[in-house]
Amino acid sequence: MSSQRTGAIQFYDQHPEPVDFYSEVITGLKQEQKRIPPKFFYDETGSKLFDQICELPEYYPTRTEMALLRQHADEIAALIGEECLLIEPGSGSSQKVRLLLDALMPRAYIPMDISRRYLFDVAQQLADEYHWLDVHATCVDFTAKMELQYCPEDVHKVAFFPGSSIGNFEPEDAGTFLANIAEMVGKGGGLLIGVDLKKSADTLNQAYNDKQSVTAEFNLNLLNRINRELDGNFDIDSFEHRAFYNSRLGRIEMHLLSKRDQIITVGEQSICMTNGETIHTENSYKYSVEEFSALASQAGLAQISVWIDEQQLFSLHYYQVRE
Repeated sequence: MSSQRTGAIQFYDQHPEPVDFYSEVITGLKQEQKRIPPKFFYDETGSKLFDQICELPEYYPTRTEMALLRQHADEIAALIGEECLLIEPGSGSSQKVRLLLDALMPRAYIPMDISRRYLFDVAQQLADEYHWLDVHATCVDFTAKMELQYCPEDVHKVAFFPGSSIGNFEPEDAGTFLANIAEMVGKGGGLLIGVDLKKSADTLNQAYNDKQSVTAEFNLNLLNRINRELDGNFDIDSFEHRAFYNSRLGRIEMHLLSKRDQIITVGEQSICMTNGETIHTENSYKYSVEEFSALASQAGLAQISVWIDEQQLFSLHYYQVRE
């Protein structure tokens, strides 16, 4: 671990293991149900497309969660209290935390992300915007156990995990992640988390099959990235985006469907695909409030409060680690 002081931020590098894009793609494509991990969506083009998705009329999660944060910021702050240590695993652009900072007035903010350059730039921008805020950015793989490099004694620690990103974990892995959060913030510590709710299949299917086909472009861009970075030869026109709600498993599934029999090469590897076969690219699990609270309880978290929008599309939960 190394640290670096720059301007108003402290930057800690825990040197997370580099991702082997090629190995993970080849391993996934050789499985009976071909798959590619969704973390590889987010090259520069993919990140821009996802920002566009968040603005689409069909895609309710982002605007609904932000409305909940704005509406309940003071109530959230009253529950958490001022001068907390606010930790955001997978902080990305730190957009949503801006809705809480003035109400919370935390002792310090700790954004965590695996992308060094992006994390550094966002942390510096945030420090420039909030001159009073002490920012301690940490480059780390937040899906593993997280260790706080900056952890003053007797300061209430609260994790913030918005965006319903918890839905991208398999339920068992989600439970492990929540337990890691509980261990990191310690007894009496808090977790403020966004969770997408179960709802009608029509609403969910429309959210992931928008009329402008931006989500389709986002999904297919994964193949463009493999072609560009891994010497692949995917014919993009011979694949199509498929997203549907699997009611039995309570999740949206995203796939790339092959429209013909074909042989694909990635580097020196050849992969056969038949007409109608799919590459599974993402799951997004949806929960009822009761289901998610049961999962959190198993991780040692006690529900303190839940906020839900009037249309019952999305939920925001605050938990405390049981003493």
